[in-house]
Amino acid sequence: MGSATKITLSDKELSLVTNAEWILTKQVIIEKVYHLFADIIPVVKLTILNERSSLPEDVMASLPKIYKGENYLQLPYVMLDYPRCFNRENIFAVRTMFWWANFYSITLHVSGIYVPMVKEKLFKNKALLETDFYIGINENQWEHHFETNNFVPYHQLTAIQHTKLFRQDGFIKLALKFDLQQWNHMPALLKEGYKKMENLIT
Repeated sequence: MGSATKITLSDKELSLVTNAEWILTKQVIIEKVYHLFADIIPVVKLTILNERSSLPEDVMASLPKIYKGENYLQLPYVMLDYPRCFNRENIFAVRTMFWWANFYSITLHVSGIYVPMVKEKLFKNKALLETDFYIGINENQWEHHFETNNFVPYHQLTAIQHTKLFRQDGFIKLALKFDLQQWNHMPALLKEGYKKMENLIT
């Protein structure tokens, strides 16, 4: 491929590069996501980090972190990690994510010493099979998309996958997914999602 071909713009690309409005609109949308995540931090405190919580002290004492990036699978994203407790061997995090053109999600991500606690809750909570939770099946715990090689509906786990889940000690990820078409209802949907997470871990 010649160097001229590499830099030549199509008509669509040229119309975008000469138009500031779309990139300014993107920045406004990302800022609104930041405001949403900041506003729901107290909701997390009242649900997942409540007075009745049996979560470990390190998790309870964690502080929220909101951050953004431009390139998760080539698309922008914003994340809120809260509660969060990360080290090399042990992870406990509730991650709320906005991924441009795809979804909002809430994911419980545990590894190391926190895995048995969540496995016990899963084992006792048979009703989870009838909910809208997804479970991570990818060997890479840092993927967030909902393609079928990463997350599957919990109620669709095969007997083999279910057995493997309760035998593994590596990590467990459970997630809720929200369509971007529901944007204007997202505060209420996320609040409901945190209550579902509360039932799993507190």
